[in-house]
Amino acid sequence: MTVSNAAIAAPQQNAAGISLELGISPAGHLHLEQVASDGGLLAPAAIGRIRKAFEHGADSGLLHLGASELSGALPPSLAFGREFAHLFMTRLCALPDLINLWTSLDMPAPRAELEKLLAGAPPMTGAEYLNLPCLELWWTGLQVAAHDEIAADDGDVQQWLASKHPSWNMVGRVCFHLAENKANEQAPFAFLATYAAGVTQQSRVQHLPLGRALQEYAGSDQRDALLRLLMPVHRASESCAWLKSLADSGALFQPIAWTPRDAHRFLQSIPIFEASGIVVRIPDWWKPHSPPRPRVTVNVGQRAAGIGFDAMMDFDIAFSLGEENLSQQEWEQLLAAGSGLVRLKGSWVEVDRAQLDAVLAHWKKVQRSVHDAGDGISFLDGMRLLAGAALDGAAQQDLPAAQAAWSTVVAGDWLRNVLDGLRNPDGALDISLPGAELKAQLRPYQQQGVHWLWLLNRLGLGGCLADDMGLGKTVQVLALLLLAKRESDPGPHLLVVPASLIGNWQSEMARFAPGLRLLTAHPSALPAATLAALGAEQFTQADVVITSYGSLLRLPGLQQQSWSIVALDEAQAIKNAGTRQARAVKTLKSRVRFALTGTPVENRLGDLWSLFDFICPGLLGTDKAFGRFVRRLEQAENPGYAALRKLVQPYILRRLKSDKSIIADLPDKTEVKAYCSLSRLQVGLYQDAIAGLGQQLASLDGIARRGAVLAFLMRFKQICNHPSQWLGDGAYAPADSGKFARLRELAEEIAARQEKVLVFTQFQEMTGPLHDFLQQIFGRAGCVLHGATPVKARKALVEQFQQEQGPPFFVLSIKAGGTGLTLTAASHVIHFDRWWNPAVENQATDRAYRIGQKKNVLVHKFICRGTVEEKIDALIEAKSGLSNEILAGGGEMLLTEMSNEALLQLVSLDIDSATEA
Repeated sequence: MTVSNAAIAAPQQNAAGISLELGISPAGHLHLEQVASDGGLLAPAAIGRIRKAFEHGADSGLLHLGASELSGALPPSLAFGREFAHLFMTRLCALPDLINLWTSLDMPAPRAELEKLLAGAPPMTGAEYLNLPCLELWWTGLQVAAHDEIAADDGDVQQWLASKHPSWNMVGRVCFHLAENKANEQAPFAFLATYAAGVTQQSRVQHLPLGRALQEYAGSDQRDALLRLLMPVHRASESCAWLKSLADSGALFQPIAWTPRDAHRFLQSIPIFEASGIVVRIPDWWKPHSPPRPRVTVNVGQRAAGIGFDAMMDFDIAFSLGEENLSQQEWEQLLAAGSGLVRLKGSWVEVDRAQLDAVLAHWKKVQRSVHDAGDGISFLDGMRLLAGAALDGAAQQDLPAAQAAWSTVVAGDWLRNVLDGLRNPDGALDISLPGAELKAQLRPYQQQGVHWLWLLNRLGLGGCLADDMGLGKTVQVLALLLLAKRESDPGPHLLVVPASLIGNWQSEMARFAPGLRLLTAHPSALPAATLAALGAEQFTQADVVITSYGSLLRLPGLQQQSWSIVALDEAQAIKNAGTRQARAVKTLKSRVRFALTGTPVENRLGDLWSLFDFICPGLLGTDKAFGRFVRRLEQAENPGYAALRKLVQPYILRRLKSDKSIIADLPDKTEVKAYCSLSRLQVGLYQDAIAGLGQQLASLDGIARRGAVLAFLMRFKQICNHPSQWLGDGAYAPADSGKFARLRELAEEIAARQEKVLVFTQFQEMTGPLHDFLQQIFGRAGCVLHGATPVKARKALVEQFQQEQGPPFFVLSIKAGGTGLTLTAASHVIHFDRWWNPAVENQATDRAYRIGQKKNVLVHKFICRGTVEEKIDALIEAKSGLSNEILAGGGEMLLTEMSNEALLQLVSLDIDSATEA
């Protein structure tokens, strides 16, 4: 694990201004983050203690949370860390021979309990990287930290435990045992209290009956030792009346035969014993957090009427024990046996007659209301019931938490098949993927993605394709649209994308799905009068209509049309539900809705609600109902987000480049073009430059002409980068550059993924403005390297960047940073401006893509549409004789030999495609 130096080094501020959270890196390592806060959860003293613990490393910090911060409210992520580490401490202290075992700790991680923790993990930075191997890595780290800290205390385990928290002191000395005594039908259980009397020559702790302790410590000089030994029993007795009675009578110090009622009372008191520092040994069939008990089983969706969110499902009540159904006769026999531990089918189970009666009455009431309605239960309510998410409107909302533990909701055959298909999209569907129509070979995970999209589409449900950037969300959606066309879905379908990505979608569609009829409803493609007149007649003549979020607000025809599929690209654009564009998107009329995004969608609950309000309207209730639901989660005694995750999981498909099954199927390097628009200021300056070049060409020749051409080519590049680079005014307002706007979109997604990026530019003067701009997005400083950077400083910059918690971005001039550096920490490379020589660009890219790189590298090449940049890129792509001559001649030099007419054509501006409206 690693710890963020930035968080540690930050000066202590007023608690009303800052708080602390846990974050997870893409490698699964834990770190401490400082976040803005309005105060309330963490007191300044707690902030200081937690910071100090994390200064010794994230393992020690996590151990501190579970061993020392036992009381007081914590932010959700820290509370999750505390629960995890507390589980570790409880398991550690339950080791009967911890006194000797600490020197070589090898305590296997409890997978079942970790899986339960994982399911209830709260939203936090990097939650998408949280999985079972990650928790097992933390578990190992805690063992190392515990070993090192005990060693620092000279191996005195009790002293170390006492230093963590008084409640841990003396843990492992007294042990309560419960065992079955099958020879006695009236008293089938036996209880024995023991204590650790010493260590044998085989280094095993020797347990003796607790009564022997009264003899061992009989002398007056041993009184304090006896009191220390019995202190955990005394603490437990204060909260457990029957234990106090046993201790006062002396029965505690003798073996006792117990009835099932006695044993059940003991099992219910285990949390008190463990909290007091008593080790508990019980039969393995009893799981304190999920004891064996019969349940009222609600079966939803055995069959369905209709499709989509309007579908209605049947609702039946049955009885079960574990995975096995119980007959009505078995159920009645069970209840007749009374409450407590009851023997059923050769096993002991817990029965609470009052709770079971109340649960059954609740579901009978719901069943009557469902049957009275006539059509069954709604799909939305059924999904909420299945997840256990008691949102307003769900039939489960009136069931108290204590009673919910005696009830379970299961999916019937129809619903189970649907959910299995969504959760496991690699299963075979009764349709073949597009072959000749799709001009691309889909990778296995992309085929799974198309299967998933098609299943949702066929069911009339929405979804979010949240694959990592670079995994091919676009081609998966194009395959879906081709399938829809082949299967006689007349469309039309609507794609809403950022204006900066319209060119990318047009290019990808022409390349991979040329059979789709495309209409681009955007000023870059159509005159204003034609746009304003767009309606059903024009839309229905196309298979796919592409528009921008901005155009959606200005073209009423888009809102009036009934669409088959609506898909949003960069769907984080609607994360703020209150914006005009979010409201406009949600009023679109469509049969099915999809969202595409490469940023985490479950880590900010407000963003999650807004996204689902589009793709699955009503599933998460109203914004107010969802807010109440989240507050109930946060205020619960044991906060857990498992119900919410279970509710939304079928509608989110997310694959990470770090997944072993994915990265093995990826090329080492993926190159994509990032098309950029021009701002109004850039357009004006570019047009002025064209006019100026025309005047110069008319009056110059020879060397003077060559010099003028080179100077103007440089000016065009500078204007495309940012007007301030050409004007020299030092302003560098982000709104004045289309490239800065595209860089923001990419950098925000990279930052959300906690990934690192190299940004290359030809111009030393651009490195500073780019750094300052990126620092605002990442919230941290990056590294800068150019020709003026001292040679001695280069190594330090590289070492900083290569650290996991080091700077998140590195801005380099392509001449200074294009060779001699190894920067494999980066998984993204951005060529902010083009060298117009692929060999030079590839050499720079290979700073990240080289030996030692374990990640797929995504290369983004910025191109301003409608400008000389796009035309030069087309020449390079075409591999024409002219492009070969240009490249062989070293870039721009041979452009000076072009005729005046050809040169002006090359630098001419296509103002419609260049501007973003």
